Amino acid sequence: MAGAERARRLGRRFIMLDNMLVVCGFFLVFPLISLHFVDQLGWAAAAVGLALGIRQLSQQGLGLLGGSLADRFGAKPLIVSGMLLRAAGFAVMGLATHPSILVFSCVLSGLGGTLFDPPRSALIIKLTRPHERNRFYSLLMMQESAAAMVGALFGSWLLVFDFYWVAMGGAAVFVLAALVNAVLLPAYRVAAKRTAALTAIRVVLVDKPFLLFVFTLSGYYVLCVQIMLLLPVVIKQLAGTAQAVGWMYTLDAMLALCLLYPLARLGERYFSLQVRVLAGITLMTVSMAAMALVTGVVGAFVVLAFFYLGTLITEPAREALLASYAQPKARASYMGMGRMGLAVGGLFGYTGGGFLLDHARSLNMPSLPWLVLALIGSATLLGLFKQFFPSHKMLWHWLKAQSI
Repeated sequence: MAGAERARRLGRRFIMLDNMLVVCGFFLVFPLISLHFVDQLGWAAAAVGLALGIRQLSQQGLGLLGGSLADRFGAKPLIVSGMLLRAAGFAVMGLATHPSILVFSCVLSGLGGTLFDPPRSALIIKLTRPHERNRFYSLLMMQESAAAMVGALFGSWLLVFDFYWVAMGGAAVFVLAALVNAVLLPAYRVAAKRTAALTAIRVVLVDKPFLLFVFTLSGYYVLCVQIMLLLPVVIKQLAGTAQAVGWMYTLDAMLALCLLYPLARLGERYFSLQVRVLAGITLMTVSMAAMALVTGVVGAFVVLAFFYLGTLITEPAREALLASYAQPKARASYMGMGRMGLAVGGLFGYTGGGFLLDHARSLNMPSLPWLVLALIGSATLLGLFKQFFPSHKMLWHWLKAQSI
């Protein structure tokens, strides 16, 4: 038992190292895509949003396939090859001179994520006990915020020279991450036993409550992806400098490092996972509506702080809820399918966000995107509420339990 616990502890430490590299490499590039192609080169926001949406769809939409392959062949080969494919996508992106090349680079990047993301998520389930999981997700989010800040700041510095160096910097980080995994990651199996890919897929596809929860989360992800599309453009316009994108992630990191772990412990003690998801998405939805009233950079950062706070409340609980559905014989398949909401929400969030931005500019209605996003957040809250509390009687029992 002591040996197994030591192996789990070492595995969790490796996940922290791996996660730092992946997040840093991703945020070095992606927050600056809309700035470069929309703000600097003058491409249509809808075209860039479509490319980003296709990346999201190609990665998360095929997550079930990547997860089933990991359940069959193990985590290591999928993770290493996926990271190298992501690096190739970033390298192509640095050479993009036409929207079609940008779309191709986003597809390569997304396919890389299809391979490495589900097994990495399944490893977390394998290496943590259920009572440890929520706390470990909170620690990962704290680390992600710091790594995102470093990546965004470094990327915004490289953007002063040229976007080519931004893309190549991201590619170099993913090559390094692939090397680290190839050398240090043990040959873990993420399923309790070797499961045929089609069998693992069938196990997931008959789990209707899980699928309903996953697809309802699409609306939540429509809000989340604006961190990569609308918010960098608006913040840069209000601040007058691309360095403001780095400030966005500095704010995120400061809030996460100061509040994420205390919020997770407080929520763990007093509130269910379902209630925390609802509370966080409510705060995000209100923030989207408030952004329609913002006229200066200080106000934008105040609203952004509340939006980030909503994600800090939602994310650990959302991830723990998804993990609670996963059956041991198909862990990676569950986590791959769990990203389908992000695929749908990302596609509509990026393409719709870009279309709304172009439309708002042509109509001189800057509040339009934020009001539409607030409506989407409200619809998502209603859908989740009906799932979590399908009858008034269940809600009444929950309220009584909270008052005891």
